[in-house]
Amino acid sequence: MLTALETTSVAIWVGESLWAYPALLACHIVGLAIVVGLLGMRDLKLLGFFHGVDFRVFSDLIPVVIAAFCLNALSGFLLFSSQASYLASSAPFLAKLVCIAAGLSCAIGLRRRGIGPIAIRAGALSPDFFTRTLACLSLSAWVSAIIAGRLIAYLF
Repeated sequence: MLTALETTSVAIWVGESLWAYPALLACHIVGLAIVVGLLGMRDLKLLGFFHGVDFRVFSDLIPVVIAAFCLNALSGFLLFSSQASYLASSAPFLAKLVCIAAGLSCAIGLRRRGIGPIAIRAGALSPDFFTRTLACLSLSAWVSAIIAGRLIAYLF
């Protein structure tokens, strides 16, 4: 199945084109910066940093995070398609996928808890222990995903 994916015309284009791989990698990095940047700021806010930032900012930016995550998923899949056989057995790549799943689970968990509206209504000075724990796990997962992603080029 992975070999079949690698031999599709799109995967061959990504692997052989002078511009496709670098352009997709640039899109992947931009999406990563938006997703990790905004979710990281939200997590740090939940951990007590950025006192002047209102929680509503993060709620307003959720569509941007979703769009950037979709950009990452699409560009990531296209990048994967050109090296599917190699990447499927790469420990750093598999670790990256696990970290992304963990980060996404934390983001969904925090969103379902309604952090922004709860904090605004209650005038909470600091979120509860579970929320802070999720924020720490989220930060750790996204940073680990970035590190694992970089290690793909250097480790098998």
